[in-house]
Amino acid sequence: MWRMSCRRVPATTALAVAVALALPAGAARAQEHDLELPAGEACSFALGIDFGGSGKRVDRDFYDAEGNLVRSLSAGVGSQLTFTNLANGETLALRANGAVMRTVFNADGSQTVTTTGHNVLILFPADVPAGPSTTLYVGRVVYTVDANAVFTLQSTSGRETDICAALT
Repeated sequence: MWRMSCRRVPATTALAVAVALALPAGAARAQEHDLELPAGEACSFALGIDFGGSGKRVDRDFYDAEGNLVRSLSAGVGSQLTFTNLANGETLALRANGAVMRTVFNADGSQTVTTTGHNVLILFPADVPAGPSTTLYVGRVVYTVDANAVFTLQSTSGRETDICAALT
């Protein structure tokens, strides 16, 4: 998925690394799933996420004349994701699909991210709009990440599936 660079990512294997980095200290425990988020973070209930296989992806970074990273591009097929409501055992499996993520690194330290294709976005309570929410978008999503790693959803188009609602 990185709080976009450290906490969340679209439906790719990176989501595991991203969200794991954002967990509060002391949250580590024996897990049954590749990633477990406590109630109130990604959904109102504790959420397990499992990653199956990995698709073929191409990642490219672009630099300005001074060597500063100004843009990155990630495209291809992500991983199969299985979401589990840890309170009731309900599951939702998403097959690996294509996605593209374009990130522009702004001079103020913020990022503007545009995703297309099949992407899962997890919004936490500090984000705008405030989470918890876990949504599959099939279409286009634009969001910003400020220097404090707060995500602000700018626009969406296409289909949306509320993963939390699907697991209740």
